[in-house]
Amino acid sequence: MSNEETIERVRQRARKNFSLGYNCSECVFEALLGELELDLPPEAIRLATGFGGGVGLYGGTCGAIAGAVLAVGAVHGRRNLPEGEGLEVAQKSKQQFYGRPGIYRIFNQIPNEIAAKYGSTVCGELTRKWQSQWLCREHALSCRELITDAAGVAARLALAERDVEANRPFGANVEGIKEQ
Repeated sequence: MSNEETIERVRQRARKNFSLGYNCSECVFEALLGELELDLPPEAIRLATGFGGGVGLYGGTCGAIAGAVLAVGAVHGRRNLPEGEGLEVAQKSKQQFYGRPGIYRIFNQIPNEIAAKYGSTVCGELTRKWQSQWLCREHALSCRELITDAAGVAARLALAERDVEANRPFGANVEGIKEQ
């Protein structure tokens, strides 16, 4: 099966998960857990539960984005801390995160792609017009689309070559790093 076919399977599984009662974060994480070999037991889906509704309905970072980050982390996350002590370890960690390759460059793509399409990554902003009618049909359909897209981004990154994605320029970021 090609990567494109696998990505579409992940997208459709995440979409279906929403109608099965999974929350936004669980939808994405379970779809990748089920379609890719993430080297995690099925019970790992519990890790995603609390991120629904922008972390327990707080309205923070969209749960679908959190589920995507969890899934991509299962594939490309850091396996070990660098060796050494003190400043040496801090410098090595900085290189692992920010360097080229740097793993933050992989994860940075997730919120940037969602924000580019939806205008925000914050659940409270994405769902503002439905807060008086939470989970009405229009709200559910909107979240289902975002879940489907987040699952696609996560699947693409999970299937990609780590060093290729870890060498991409940063998108918007809290440190204001600007690259070409």
